[in-house]
Amino acid sequence: MNVSDFDFKLPESLIAKQPLNQRDASRLLSIQENSFDDLHIPDLISLVQKGDIWVVNDTKVIPARLMGKKESGGKVEVLLLEPLGQANVWSAWGKSNKPLHQGQMIYFSDTFSGKVINRRGKNIEIQLIADDVGAAIEQHGHMPLPPYINRPDSEEDKQRYQTVFAQHKGAVAAPTAGLHLTPELMAQMEDAGATFVHVTLHVGPGTFQPIQVDNTDDHIMHEEAYIISDEAAETINQAKSNGKRIVAVGTTSLRTLEAAGQSGILQSGNNRTDIFITPGYTFKMVDALLTNFHLPKSTLLMLVSALAGQTRIKQAYQHAIKNEYRFYSYGDAMFISGNPPAQ
Repeated sequence: MNVSDFDFKLPESLIAKQPLNQRDASRLLSIQENSFDDLHIPDLISLVQKGDIWVVNDTKVIPARLMGKKESGGKVEVLLLEPLGQANVWSAWGKSNKPLHQGQMIYFSDTFSGKVINRRGKNIEIQLIADDVGAAIEQHGHMPLPPYINRPDSEEDKQRYQTVFAQHKGAVAAPTAGLHLTPELMAQMEDAGATFVHVTLHVGPGTFQPIQVDNTDDHIMHEEAYIISDEAAETINQAKSNGKRIVAVGTTSLRTLEAAGQSGILQSGNNRTDIFITPGYTFKMVDALLTNFHLPKSTLLMLVSALAGQTRIKQAYQHAIKNEYRFYSYGDAMFISGNPPAQ
């Protein structure tokens, strides 16, 4: 497919740069088969069907942006991606006015530094050095806000760029659909018949990377680690066999379920996925999706187009722009339910 088919123009004013005062205050566009309903996040209660399984991603965003200096005094920005299994060695992106080189030291504070072990372009392997590396990352790291939120991170971001159910550290981007949920709202949804199940997918920075090719067949998808417990898989498989809806809260939950459920039966365990979902894909596990509005020409826009149909998504985005919905990570949400027409 042509990547240009997934392009659209968005006024800069509709890009949400700050979270709303309340998590559940955002608007909600419900995409039904023949209509759009303009709702608010608390209206999710009315969209619950008895027996629904709502699957959330409980990954926790780490303060992965480290600002440091070389021995020469030159500034360096390091974005931690994931640990590599060796003691305190991380895969990372490095940004500097001059290319970093193997053996180079980077100083984040008087007691926290890093040594470049390897480099391939902006991809580096860095050994972090501190008495307690985890504590040093927490103290000196910055929240890795998406590039379109072009402002420094704040204390507020440490709380709001994190879901209320975040448990397992490892993400460098938030599973943003989950940012709208509060414990009170989730309890009310459970009273309406929903069951919440946790999976973990550590969201990587590839989620924000624009596709650099003209045809989707030529795109190499980024890879991310996920975990599904035996209990979660059993609950989801049982509900699926009983004809109940599986609702993914966010595209990361959806990708986890589809990656591990290609046989039609969800497989538990620790694994990695580079699943790339485009229109024409047959969904094996997921019946409905809560998601934010995505970037033009992004893999996530292609994913939601696969679930709702390309034409429906284009119409939904036009409706959202006309009605001044807020876009992207701190923006409003949409709910795709049922089986909309393929196009």
